[in-house]
Amino acid sequence: METKIGSLDSCKPATCNDVGCLPSNGAVSTIQSSAVPFTTAEATLGRHLARRLVQVGVSDVFSVPGDFNLTLLDHLIAEPGLNLIGCCNELNAGYAADGYARARGVGACVVTFTVGGLSVLNAIAGAYSENLPLICIVGGPNSNDYGTNRILHHTIGLPDFSQELRCFQTVTCYQAVVTNLEDAHELIDTAISTALKESKPVYISVSCNLPAIPHPTFSREPVPFSLSPKFSNQMGLEAAVEATVEFLNKAVKPVMVGGPKLRVAKACNAFVELADACGYALAVMPSAKGLVPEHHPHFIGTYWGAVSTAFCAEIVESADAYLFAGPIFNDYSSVGYSLLLKKEKAIIVQPDRVTIGNGPAFGCVLMKDFLSALAKRLKRNTTAYENYHRIHVPEGHPLKSGPKEALRVNVLFEHIQKMLSGETAVIAETGDSWFNCQKLKLPPGCGYEFQMQYGSIGWSVGATLGYAQAVPEKRVIACIGDGSFQVTAQDVSTMLRCGQNTIIFLINNGGYTIEVEIHDGPYNVIKNWNYTALVDAIHNGEGNCWTTKVRCEEELIEAIETATGTKKDCLCFIEIFVHKDDTSKELLEWGSRVSAANSRPPNPQ
Repeated sequence: METKIGSLDSCKPATCNDVGCLPSNGAVSTIQSSAVPFTTAEATLGRHLARRLVQVGVSDVFSVPGDFNLTLLDHLIAEPGLNLIGCCNELNAGYAADGYARARGVGACVVTFTVGGLSVLNAIAGAYSENLPLICIVGGPNSNDYGTNRILHHTIGLPDFSQELRCFQTVTCYQAVVTNLEDAHELIDTAISTALKESKPVYISVSCNLPAIPHPTFSREPVPFSLSPKFSNQMGLEAAVEATVEFLNKAVKPVMVGGPKLRVAKACNAFVELADACGYALAVMPSAKGLVPEHHPHFIGTYWGAVSTAFCAEIVESADAYLFAGPIFNDYSSVGYSLLLKKEKAIIVQPDRVTIGNGPAFGCVLMKDFLSALAKRLKRNTTAYENYHRIHVPEGHPLKSGPKEALRVNVLFEHIQKMLSGETAVIAETGDSWFNCQKLKLPPGCGYEFQMQYGSIGWSVGATLGYAQAVPEKRVIACIGDGSFQVTAQDVSTMLRCGQNTIIFLINNGGYTIEVEIHDGPYNVIKNWNYTALVDAIHNGEGNCWTTKVRCEEELIEAIETATGTKKDCLCFIEIFVHKDDTSKELLEWGSRVSAANSRPPNPQ
């Protein structure tokens, strides 16, 4: 069976339960004789690229115009199923495509040669680290200039035009440089299909003189992609399941922990199926929050070593066996390499590989196949969850604020918790919002995204733009620190142009708080802005926008009532003033451990 990626109506948001998933295995798509012929004027590279984007599920493309991509942008605008969104800078266009891909399964951005390409590169690297299919399209030099000794603008002054390509080679899974029409069809289709198959960004450079020229290869409506799905090696799958069953069924108190690669493996449903069947205590790594339903009856919280949800780490680390599905153990997720886990107790399930303890390992075994098969074989064992239930003490509430008392961060997030529903989504910026948002309990259907692996401050502004554009039926709640906001603030302007009704909580504590807790210095203090006045200036009377400042709980309650009431159709920007040392206890602990990991002396030579 083949997977049909993107029929003509696939610009609708994905409806499957795996977050950011692509359409699942379906009927074989064949080349049909009813393929619609174009007029000669429509049989162009630009038209083909636009139709392909629509077919795979992209209905919004984030762009910054430049002289090398203007003709291509004309053709994207001409596509009825495509909406071109102009961003304030290329970095935010890339972040927006990242956020869009998290919600829709694929995103796209268009920039100009080198000055645009190198500017968007940081966002593409972040998408690569997070396994997001993102199509980065660059308007390139005139095809006649390749191979000459000419020096062009938007370059570093050398006749070699490959600098941009070489930079993209390390952060994309495929690069297509389209300099003639003969192979343009093949290069474009290969790039887009590779992004979908590999769940990684791709780079497509299109010479500026080619998009509008008709060519016979583009004379018919492009047939929807038919991508052959991956299959598990059946013998390997059976052997892996058999060995895992033997390992787990003799354990006394096994647990299971979901990791961020559940998304790329499209195994979220299979993971829940296994949890339902086996009865194990169920936790998630911090970067997998939002991929597993938190209302599951055996859910015990976020496993993050020393900064885990209360009582979660004790249950996970005291288990005599643990199954990790799609984990990434980096210095941040391991809290400075301080997790109390033992390899011989662990079953590590990656998207196409299973490793049991110190061995054996089984390759060519797909995670979703493995988890589904395992669900049918494991004995039910609720011991670990019963232990959790026995020791668990419900979380308390923040101390009640006095009249007009300065607002505390824990009070702020207590009120944000009450705002969450299946019709909302949370975007957490890099910083203390990581830790505060981790403690939010997500109701069924509530979206959640953050960028833990790459951790680029400022990511959330563009990502909020893209995510909100991808799922307009959800109201996005973005929690952004003042330092991060200063990096990418301009594209609040684009949110207003798009008529989005996001609620932004701008947490003003005067600096880079997460870095203060890792290593303090005067460089972590930033110039304070009048943030609401800045957003008002960006608003400039065009679009629906409401701003306010909040210094105490009474003002917060009033602001939330307004944002969710009379201003529910507006972009609401709420500036929250908190003390510079008001941080989560988790950040204090995490920061000290990451600092210790960063400051390890060199090994003896």
